Amino acid sequence: MKWRFITALMSVTLLVLLAQDIPLGFYLQQVEHDRIITSLERDAFLLAGRSEQALETLATEDDSELIQTVKNYRDAGGSRVVIVNKEGTAVVVSDDDQADLGTSYLNRPEIAEALSGKISTGHRFSATLNQELLYVTVPILSGSEILGAVRLTYPVYVVTNKVNEQIGLLSAVALIALLLAAIVGYIVSGTITRRLRRLQEATEALASGDLMARADETAGAKEIRSLAESFNDMAERLQLLINQQRTFAADASHQLRTPLTALRLRLERAHDLLETDPAGAAERLAAAEAEADRLSNLIEGLLLLSRTEAANVQRERFDLAAVTRDRVNHWKALAAESGVKLRYEGPQQLGVTAVPSAIEQIADNYIDNALSVSPTGSRLIVRVVSEGSIAQLHVLDQGPGLSAAECTRAFDRFWRANSDRHGSGLGLAIVAQLARASGGTAQLTPRPEGGLDASATFDLAKD
Repeated sequence: MKWRFITALMSVTLLVLLAQDIPLGFYLQQVEHDRIITSLERDAFLLAGRSEQALETLATEDDSELIQTVKNYRDAGGSRVVIVNKEGTAVVVSDDDQADLGTSYLNRPEIAEALSGKISTGHRFSATLNQELLYVTVPILSGSEILGAVRLTYPVYVVTNKVNEQIGLLSAVALIALLLAAIVGYIVSGTITRRLRRLQEATEALASGDLMARADETAGAKEIRSLAESFNDMAERLQLLINQQRTFAADASHQLRTPLTALRLRLERAHDLLETDPAGAAERLAAAEAEADRLSNLIEGLLLLSRTEAANVQRERFDLAAVTRDRVNHWKALAAESGVKLRYEGPQQLGVTAVPSAIEQIADNYIDNALSVSPTGSRLIVRVVSEGSIAQLHVLDQGPGLSAAECTRAFDRFWRANSDRHGSGLGLAIVAQLARASGGTAQLTPRPEGGLDASATFDLAKD
C-alpha cells in the first residue's frame, strides 16, 4: 500500500508538472525569440543612425570609430554586423579578416527587402556559415532617401541554449517537486500504514486468543481512530460473549453435576429395590422424577440467562402499570390459596422502555419469590411509582427477609437463601440481567418493619 500510494502521488505530480512545464517551455522559447528580435531591431536602428553620416559622405573607409563600434557590438552580444550601401555592397563588416568587405549582398533576400525600405526579420539557413541564423535588417535612411542597410545576424542555437538553460532550471524544480512528493508520500503513507499495521497486529493477537488485545484509539487520522474504536467495541463485545460462554459452561457443568449424580443414585437404588421392595423403588422413582424436574428447571434457567446476556435486543415502549396489573391478576389465585393478600398499587398507565418480556419476567420472579416466603395472613403489595425520569416497580412482602449482605449476594448465580431449597438460584440473576438490558437496575432492600422490598427501575418513555 505504501509504495502504491507513493507511486500514485508521484504520477499525479509528474502529470501536473508536464501539463505546466511543456507549454511553459514553448512560451519561454517564443519569449526569448521575441526578446532577441526586439533587441536586434533596436540595435540595428542605432547602428543605422550611426552609419547614416558615413554613407552620406562615402567615407566609411576612414570612419574607424564606426568600425570599432561594430566590432565592439559583435564582441558584446555575439551578433555579426554587415552594413551595405544602397548598391548592396558591404562597406562595414564585423569580421576580423574583413574578407567580405566589398562583397555584394543583393542576393540576400533580407538585404534586398531592406534596400526597398522595409524592415526584415526572420531566420534562415546560411550555407556559408553552415548554421541556422536569426536576422534583422533595417534600411539606413536620410530623410526619404535610402542610403543602405544594416543587417544583424544571430545564431539560432544561442536562443536555443538560453531556452534550454531555463528549461533545465524548470526540470530541476520539477525534479525537486517530485522528490518532495515522494518524501511527503512516504511520510503520509508511513503514518497510515503504521497505524493500520498496529491495527492488524491487534487483530492477529485477538484472532490468536488474546482477548485483551486492543487498538490505539488516540493516534492517526480520524478514519483510522474510528476504525480502531469499532475494532475495540467488537473486541469488548467478543470478550464479553466468550467470558459469558465460559461462565455459562463452568456454571452449567458445576450445577448440573449434583442433580445428575443424585438422579443416577436414585435410579440405581430404585433398580436395586425393584424386585425386593416395590414400594421403596416407587419412592425412589418419585424422588428421581422430582430431581429430573429440578434439573429441567435448572437447564431452562441457564439457557434463558445465556440468551439474555448474549442478545443485543432493542428496547421498546411498554405500559409498566398495565403489564404489572396483569401479572398481579395472574398470581392472585395462587396467593389466595397460600392465604396471602396480593394487591396492586399505582397508576393506571405509565410508559417505560424495556426489552421485550422483561417486565413480565421480573414481576413474575419477584412475586414468585415473595409468595414462597410470605406467611399465611400476610400482605403482598406490588407497587408502581415514578420519580423524575425513572419508573420503579416494587414488590413488598412480609416474609423473613434477608440481611444487607444477603440482599447483595442474592443476584449472584446459583446463590440461594437457606429458606429456598428448591429453587435453581438463577431467578434473581435473570432479573438483574433483564433490568440491565432494559437500561435499569434491580435491587433487594430489607424493610424496617420486616420483609423485603424487591425493586426494579426503568426509564420513562418519551411521548
